[in-house]
Amino acid sequence: MGMPVNIEIIGDNEAVQTMIEKTFEYFKYVDQTFSTYKPDSEIMKINRGELLLENSSRDMREIFELSERTKTETDGYFDIRKIDGSIDPSGIVKGWAINNAAKLIHEAGFGNYYVEAGGDIEVSGSNENGDVWSIGIRNPFKQDENVKVIYLKDRGIATSGTYLRGQHIYNPHDRKELFNDIVSLSVVGPDIFEADRFATAAFAMGRKGIDFVEGLNTTDQPRKFEGYMIDSKGIATMTTGFAKLTIILNYK
Repeated sequence: MGMPVNIEIIGDNEAVQTMIEKTFEYFKYVDQTFSTYKPDSEIMKINRGELLLENSSRDMREIFELSERTKTETDGYFDIRKIDGSIDPSGIVKGWAINNAAKLIHEAGFGNYYVEAGGDIEVSGSNENGDVWSIGIRNPFKQDENVKVIYLKDRGIATSGTYLRGQHIYNPHDRKELFNDIVSLSVVGPDIFEADRFATAAFAMGRKGIDFVEGLNTTDQPRKFEGYMIDSKGIATMTTGFAKLTIILNYK
């Protein structure tokens, strides 16, 4: 997938090793299907016109459907169609794949685990010490430091930004716009799929992205989404409930 993948599962060593191997095999399948760097991948065959979407795999059709839904829900700020007209579903596939990998682990009977790909994370239960998982949000100006540590259980966190990969995100409404004002935006969601797809769109919105994340919550239900945005001057803006995530709660 062109990025590091880390998996931690709490349980019997032999059973854990078998599950980790199975999970990595799933990630290899995702890479082979959706990679825009492998000429023989399914998405590249679609881009070359060698394969029609209606004849593609169920997973491919699902990704296209989810992408269209996300495009609608974000007022067009999420779009898998690139400037040259080709399709790059990477902005939604990563979170989707991590979430599916987490489901595989959960369905195998494991309740405590951590799955990460390229900095996007889904956690369940507790770590090997029985504590809630602690997740660091990286300092975009000094990448060996964390600016915040949050504590999550049964949730996902995704970060979009330009500090690692440069200008790889674009505004679909103004494809020539460069992102110089906002350097990173982290979104915590009920799972990594939801967090990831909205983090990508929110970053493309610029400064108003953090307001978009705030607006994903409804007043009559528990908060599902929180965000933490860092601008080019190092000033952070967060959603109203984000600070609670920095407090260790008794989940046991």
